[in-house]
Amino acid sequence: MTVADSSLVQNLYLSHHRWLHELLRRRLSNAMDAADLAHDTFIRVLKRPQIFIDEVHERSHLATIARGLCVDHWRRRQLEQTWLDTLASRPPALQPSPEQQAIIVETLHEVDAMLQRLPQRVSEAFILAQLHGMPYRLIAEQIGVSERMIKKYLAQAMMHCAILEAELDGLLIE
Repeated sequence: MTVADSSLVQNLYLSHHRWLHELLRRRLSNAMDAADLAHDTFIRVLKRPQIFIDEVHERSHLATIARGLCVDHWRRRQLEQTWLDTLASRPPALQPSPEQQAIIVETLHEVDAMLQRLPQRVSEAFILAQLHGMPYRLIAEQIGVSERMIKKYLAQAMMHCAILEAELDGLLIE
């Protein structure tokens, strides 16, 4: 990043941080989460600084980034709540340690993000097979493709799982 880019981002931050924080606070109903997402928005802007025509374009760009971060935030919260609900149904003796829980939650987020990057039919086939235990024939009927395509979809999803596993192993070892 050049000095000029840094100056542009600094001006953008000074001009719009309060507005963005308030927008996010209203959307999230939580000032702390709003502060975190406002910060994350400007981090994204720092990574890809742009020149804008006017204030309307600046705010539009910031709002678009913030909207995406809100969706990610809500998905993450929903995933964590589902995990907590599942955990609450287990006997205390079978509860994982806090460290294991943190690793599991982070892994769930990574798997969810991986599934979001896959084509819709591939992730749908993977979920139906892995979480619902449906046979290929029923998945094919539900999605509206051949069993052969389901096999290809699941092979593609499993390849992405293997890549994710290798990435997570690398992260956990370091």
